[in-house]
Amino acid sequence: MKQHLLSNGPLLNKEGNLSEAGYAFDLVKEYDRKAIKGLSSRIKEWDYYFIRDDEYGVALTIDDNSYMGLVSVSVLDFKNKTEVTKSYMTWLTFGKTNFPSTSKTGDVFAEGKKYSMFFQNKDGKRRLVCSMKGVSKGKDFECDISLSETNGKSMVIATPFKKKKHFYYNQKINLLSARGYFKYGDMTHQLDKTSLGVLDWGRGVWTYSNTWYWSSLNANQDGHRIGFNLGYGFGDTSAASENMFFYDDEAYKLDDVIFNIPKNDKNKYDFLSNWTFKSSSGDIDLVFEPIIDRYSNTNALIIQSNQHQVFGYFSGQITINNKIIKLDHLLGFAEMVKNRW
Repeated sequence: MKQHLLSNGPLLNKEGNLSEAGYAFDLVKEYDRKAIKGLSSRIKEWDYYFIRDDEYGVALTIDDNSYMGLVSVSVLDFKNKTEVTKSYMTWLTFGKTNFPSTSKTGDVFAEGKKYSMFFQNKDGKRRLVCSMKGVSKGKDFECDISLSETNGKSMVIATPFKKKKHFYYNQKINLLSARGYFKYGDMTHQLDKTSLGVLDWGRGVWTYSNTWYWSSLNANQDGHRIGFNLGYGFGDTSAASENMFFYDDEAYKLDDVIFNIPKNDKNKYDFLSNWTFKSSSGDIDLVFEPIIDRYSNTNALIIQSNQHQVFGYFSGQITINNKIIKLDHLLGFAEMVKNRW
């Protein structure tokens, strides 16, 4: 698969289509919401953070999907194999969340009667200060987490849809070093040197119905930082995949991947049985052992989001420049999401 490396410049041309489709290791294209020519109701912008250590994980989301906004908190307990998620929706936001046009600087803030979420990004430092009441059974949540980049490279992709004026511009920043704490109910958990995170930064104009597959790994193994971003399922990815492998200070482009999700005897997906991840070239060969299925199915008339975000352990190998990197029981996640939005 020949993949196109993006050049510097505006993301969109005067017709509102991508000026280039392809990938990069940084946000080389300039996103400008005012340059969008598609329907304002189709614009979707979000920042999603996931932070984890060996015991717990925390996911924090702020979305502005134009006709609705979303604020969400998830707390995951990997030892007890449990999770809890609480989300709040607002209506007819249409960009009022004021997302920055770049991930390099700018803050995001969302506030309601029962929550306050502040994603601060200043002088190369990220700080997540959040609180939410009644996440589960009267338990409140709060956190103050600082993040810093360790790799210097990220996964960036500009993906067109077949429909004109529709696109997705996405950055995943893996291997974010995390410090701070989160509190859930009476439990306070301090993050330490083993704690890592990922940012999913998304801006685009989406079609109504689509399915995506996404997997992310951020881990330490034998003194090395190891991460990956794997995914597919929507848009025209002929110019580039979103697959990338991170090893200490380096990042390597990968080609295609398929998530093989098992099915039961009723031909239904069995998300908690072992998955496999394969590429046609053989450079990706992984087994995924699930422990938690964070499932949600939001269904409101013509709007639906059916999500299975599955957490577990990856083993196997990834081959880079004829060098085999072994992965041994490393914690990450993989998801399948179907949207009508």
